[in-house]
Amino acid sequence: MVASKRASRLDVTGSLVDVNNYFYDQGWTDGLPIIPPTEDLVFEMLEACPLAADQVLGRMPPMNGSVTPEKIAINAVMAGCKPDYMPVVVAAVKAVMQPQFNVAAITTTTGGAAPAIIVSGPIADKLGINSGTAVFGSGHQANAAIGRALRLTMRNMGGATVHTMEKSTHGWPGKYTMCFAENQPASPWEPVHEGLGYDPNSSVVIVVAVRGIHTFVEGAQETGDGVLETICMAVKGAGISAYYYQLRGASPILVIGPEHAAEISKSGYDRESVKQYLFDNVRIPLYELKDRGHWGARGWPEEWEQQGEEFGIPMALDPDRYIVVVAGGDGRHSSWLLPWSATQRAVEIIET
Repeated sequence: MVASKRASRLDVTGSLVDVNNYFYDQGWTDGLPIIPPTEDLVFEMLEACPLAADQVLGRMPPMNGSVTPEKIAINAVMAGCKPDYMPVVVAAVKAVMQPQFNVAAITTTTGGAAPAIIVSGPIADKLGINSGTAVFGSGHQANAAIGRALRLTMRNMGGATVHTMEKSTHGWPGKYTMCFAENQPASPWEPVHEGLGYDPNSSVVIVVAVRGIHTFVEGAQETGDGVLETICMAVKGAGISAYYYQLRGASPILVIGPEHAAEISKSGYDRESVKQYLFDNVRIPLYELKDRGHWGARGWPEEWEQQGEEFGIPMALDPDRYIVVVAGGDGRHSSWLLPWSATQRAVEIIET
């Protein structure tokens, strides 16, 4: 049994600017201003958490710092969270510590991966987690603060910084924060978490390591089939690592705008048939992948190479690996969130 561990206390004097500068100099922030995690604010955060403050939830790789609700609360205060957000943050932290998520490699890879949090269930609306217009943009406290709280916890408990083990060649803004909800009122399908087998009345976080966002437009096609064709065309390109590491079980995320989702549904597709369509059509001929990208380290079923060089290599191992979520506002746009391939998605129920 892992022993409990309370967070240490620290006295810092001076102005708000002085406190921020001190935290930055210690390497505890992401470069943006923080809310000083005073005891009263941390205790208020913990009151919204059903777990004991000193309960050890695990260790955060790569440096393996112990993770407790109290330490998560400290980072949540720093990130600007309201206490009501705490159960979502805790669920996200627990998700990234699931073994298959491979958080140590995610935080140290040159690929620049960062966790994307999808919130599915009634709690998204209750907390005001944006699922509509500018769903990946600024201006929504819940989205920004929840995603940032996870990243700060990973940074401060896991210890991966640019001065230690953070090795991203480029990185991307998801390294600061990435959290959004599905737009269930605009979706023609059941909630994502229900499709994954969870109770419709529950709320979950689905966390995937993502390398960036590729947004595309389809405003000319007038059928769901035409939209799906464009969706598949959008991610057929060189250098996408997911085409080489299917056996690792990564999950590409397709975020479909409500207008596109309505057209696809009208053409007779449910979420499962969309995932099957993606598996069948998001493919690149083997000869185009050969001797490029991660060819020398590829990990896909051996029988694929026996099909000949014209065989279309799928981006995911099977249809169920795809995550299809409706989000965003008006406009005929959708987005791919392409995964970092040495990981599998993680799901946690949000306990309130």
